[in-house]
Amino acid sequence: MRITELLTKDTVILQLQSQSKADVIEELVSKLDQAGKLNDKAGFKDAILAREAQSTTGIGEGIAIPHGKSAAVKTPAIAFGRSKEGLDYEALDGQPSHLFFMIAASEGANQTHLETLSRLSSFLMDSTFRANIESAETEEQIMSIIDAKEKEELGEEEEQENPAVELAQDAPGTQGKVLAITACPTGIAHTFMAADKLKQTAAEMNVPIKVQTNGAGGVKNRLTDEDIKDATAIIVAADVNVDLSPFDGKHVLQVPVGRALKIPKELIEKALSQDAPVHHNSGGGSEAAAEGGQKKEQRSGFYKHIMNGVSNMLPFVVGGGILIALSILFGELFPDSRFAEMLNEIGSSQAFFLIVPVLAGFISSSIADKPGFAPGAIGGLIAVTYGYGDATSSGFLGGLIAGFLAGYVTLGIKKALAGLPPVLEGLKTILFFPVLSIFITGMIMLLINPSLTQVYVALSDFLEGLGGTNLVLVGIVLGAMMAIDMGGPINKAAYTFGIAMLDAGNLEFMAAVMAGGMVPPLGLALATSLFRNKFTKQERETGKTAYVLGAFFISEGVIPFAAADPLRVIPATAIGAAVAGGLSAFFAIGLNAPHGGIISASLVEGNPLLYFLSIIIGAFVTAIIVGLLKKDLRKV
Repeated sequence: MRITELLTKDTVILQLQSQSKADVIEELVSKLDQAGKLNDKAGFKDAILAREAQSTTGIGEGIAIPHGKSAAVKTPAIAFGRSKEGLDYEALDGQPSHLFFMIAASEGANQTHLETLSRLSSFLMDSTFRANIESAETEEQIMSIIDAKEKEELGEEEEQENPAVELAQDAPGTQGKVLAITACPTGIAHTFMAADKLKQTAAEMNVPIKVQTNGAGGVKNRLTDEDIKDATAIIVAADVNVDLSPFDGKHVLQVPVGRALKIPKELIEKALSQDAPVHHNSGGGSEAAAEGGQKKEQRSGFYKHIMNGVSNMLPFVVGGGILIALSILFGELFPDSRFAEMLNEIGSSQAFFLIVPVLAGFISSSIADKPGFAPGAIGGLIAVTYGYGDATSSGFLGGLIAGFLAGYVTLGIKKALAGLPPVLEGLKTILFFPVLSIFITGMIMLLINPSLTQVYVALSDFLEGLGGTNLVLVGIVLGAMMAIDMGGPINKAAYTFGIAMLDAGNLEFMAAVMAGGMVPPLGLALATSLFRNKFTKQERETGKTAYVLGAFFISEGVIPFAAADPLRVIPATAIGAAVAGGLSAFFAIGLNAPHGGIISASLVEGNPLLYFLSIIIGAFVTAIIVGLLKKDLRKV
């Protein structure tokens, strides 16, 4: 359905009389009702308000598109209103809104509703189109501008769809369907935010897109063979290993997940122009050929391999660590409790014991795919069981080395056996690869792990011996690292270090890490409460959620604020988290659990009140800095 079929002169208001968001909604709903487009004015207004309660439809750039689908709509229609002075519609960018398009869709008009909304959003992203609308002096001019724009856009679409005009599939700029996969180490925040940003931007560009999310709860919206067959290119925005084997022969653009949040339009444009390497499967691998110089867009292999190990290790850390924490709590409440012993057995003797082997196994499989997992896991197991003297573990140091060793040993074996006769092809994966890779990795780890154990013990003893100023400095650095990229590589490096030291019995580092991770979301939540006029309504609602996320040590709760205003938010969170980490170390606080936030209060070694005071002070420091740096939206 064309926009000009829905928007008519009798639903246009050249100069709104409204002074507030509520007034705009009332005025536009009344206009639709006067034009005979509604069955029930109050019912449709309720639908509009219900949609606004979910999130504001003030999309920024001076535009708002309130919309609703309801049985109260007699005939699908659009009302347009203009405010030359502008008014506060709680827009996403915090700026006044000038152009208002209200879409009224009936219950059975879902597809029309979505397509019209998408087309309107696309048109309104054109600054020239907006300027023309803003300067129009009559209803007829408004209609003429929209009609001309729509004919121009639809004419281009018809030309592309005309069978007589055959565009080469690989021609630069060819419009086509784009596929994407998003994934981050934890699979919680970045994964879904990146997916939403890509879909939103693609809708604005009128580009068909399907996004698969590899999240903590598994794969959602999985790409099918038919999707891949018809795709122009695939965007893989991921900080962990993603299986690329289904994309053989397709253009694959690999970038860190953060790039999908920052430059989604650029990525989609590159995908459409096929400005990306063509992926070729090789021995079951998942590496894209480095055509077109695209390797610079990717995370380094070292980082990706480690993040693959860390992301798959985290469930063992979180689950095992909290069970250990509960076992200590139950042990204190009920001495000689069998239940407490069972919790500790599951958490410590089983889940925690598997952390290093799992880390090594997934690092290795990131390098060499599935054949790398077994030798990596066994190398990691040797790292924690075969040491020197009384020390039997080289801990995370040994696990990292075992993972990379097993991965590259397996790659070498795969290359060495590439020339085997086809009749032996089936034996490679089930016999030759596992036997040879496990043997070589195992022998090397047995030879080097005693020395690695000595190094690991010496490092742990050195860190355990830190005190006073030195320990405070380490706490400051760890706290700041937890807040700089909220779930990114720096955050994960600090967290992994804290887990390693916890595993070695040094509890102060984990306390500083958790304090630093709790501060960013708590600090921004406080800022939205203390400085309400410096945040939009949607940000204030997000702040309520950030209180909960911060309390439970989920640093990613600050990401919506950091993505919207990184230059102000990130320095503030880093400073506040550094203060919390430093105070935690100054008070000599230790922590027996690697996760949980307030759940872990009973496991604090030292004074729990001082520990949570450190976190509260850090959160207030962040909130105050943010409040000082951000502008008052009433004065913008």
